[in-house]
Amino acid sequence: MNADPILSIRGVRKTYASGHQALKGIDLDIRRGEIFALLGPNGAGKTTLIGIVCGLVNASAGEIRADGFDIRTAARQARQRIGLVPQELTTDAFETVWATVNFSRGLFGCRRDPALVETVLKRLSLWDKKDAKIMTLSGGMKRRVMIAKALAHEPRILFLDEPSAGVDVELRRDMWEVVRGLRDAGVTIILTTHYIQEAEEMADRVGVINKGELILVQDTDELMHKLGRKQLMLHLAAPLERVPDSLASFGMTQPEPAMLTLTYDADKEQPPVASILRRLEEAGIAYKDLETRQSSLEEIFVNLVRDPKR
Repeated sequence: MNADPILSIRGVRKTYASGHQALKGIDLDIRRGEIFALLGPNGAGKTTLIGIVCGLVNASAGEIRADGFDIRTAARQARQRIGLVPQELTTDAFETVWATVNFSRGLFGCRRDPALVETVLKRLSLWDKKDAKIMTLSGGMKRRVMIAKALAHEPRILFLDEPSAGVDVELRRDMWEVVRGLRDAGVTIILTTHYIQEAEEMADRVGVINKGELILVQDTDELMHKLGRKQLMLHLAAPLERVPDSLASFGMTQPEPAMLTLTYDADKEQPPVASILRRLEEAGIAYKDLETRQSSLEEIFVNLVRDPKR
């Protein structure tokens, strides 16, 4: 992966006529060839930022360069390098897949290239549907057509706004494979998603935006390691009235009568399991099972939005 940014965003602000500040000075570099997940609650500013980069919304201030081209002073060159797959499925229901993708390529002033369109459709497993009308396709196939439309003019940057919204779990995982394949083919992917698992499994880096501010950008693995929490859980053979003092000194709590838990930072030293088990034995407390779990990206995200200073 090339560390040179393919998309550079500097000081981008958006204030609407009502006075609402949708974006409050966003600085962000997207690396070439990465999958970047932009997370945030509804109204955080994700859609506004995407709209500005894609030329659909005017920024109040700031500068954006796509593959070296300023989106204002070299709008055509910049826009040709960007593809957008919106959340809404907006296609002509009576057109065929082939005609829809071909037409999208023409919108960017690109000459006809049947071989390239064929390659795109085959990459997205749409080739056998090329003569089918959009109205006859399933929701998952329609989503693929939207991606094919966005790829028709050979963009180097692809925005996916909630790419697996409205599709079932099986199709969602299928969509993830499509996105990974696009990344492997050299396309830089920026996605927004409400499925935190999607970001955790796919993204190289994660950015969290809240109330118009970018509060964190970090490699996904580093974020999980830095902010993740682990939990040691002891399932007891019989319920306890309270946590014995000898175990409470370790910081153990009792969420249920027959369970003891110890929560600790993932990047800190491991808990003294041997000492805990020895004190259990000394106290005459038997346990049935011991397990550990790590907090998910969803839990980290919720904590970040609640407390950005973490």
